[in-house]
Amino acid sequence: MKQPTWRDFVGDRKGMILVAVTFATLFITLFSYTRFLNHVEQREGLVFLDPIHTVLGPIDLTWPIFIMLYGALIVAIVAMARTPVILFRAIRAYTMLIGIRIICMWLLPLDPPSTMIALGDPLVQMFTSGTSVPPTRDLFFSGHTSILCVIGFVLPQRNWKIVFFSLATLVGIAVILQHVHYSIDVVVAPLAAWAAASLSGAAE
Repeated sequence: MKQPTWRDFVGDRKGMILVAVTFATLFITLFSYTRFLNHVEQREGLVFLDPIHTVLGPIDLTWPIFIMLYGALIVAIVAMARTPVILFRAIRAYTMLIGIRIICMWLLPLDPPSTMIALGDPLVQMFTSGTSVPPTRDLFFSGHTSILCVIGFVLPQRNWKIVFFSLATLVGIAVILQHVHYSIDVVVAPLAAWAAASLSGAAE
């Protein structure tokens, strides 16, 4: 089935309403997310012994994580920008993912592993209070892993799915080895991404 072009999409009144609603919902969600992350950093949470952490790491993989994550996001945006329907599906799925992550972090507050090598992600720090100290309690579940999985669920092409799910696997392994996340944070991430894509009607 042929997808509508940007000309078709913008020229359709329903399409413009969808654009407005999508961005308004994303803005409200991101605003709430900012306030919530600042709250998360101020509260205490649970600490547990991760069996993988006891035998592997910590290893500083900050730059490989950034290169894989942001390189993949740039490629995804370029690929999806050609098809507005898929692009706005991805935005809706991402918005839903943030909502699910807020709920999960609220239900399961965690303190970071004592051996964590902090991951100073500039994008994440945009959503916190502006401090130069990276957030450490935004743990359950892994945002880096889940966003790559969401893209994999949204994109219809099989080859792209393989690429993004493979990258999600590599990033998930990396954040565990850096002790940025507990293993359970990464294991749950694909399930949360699938739920976000499915609930938003974006899963392919």
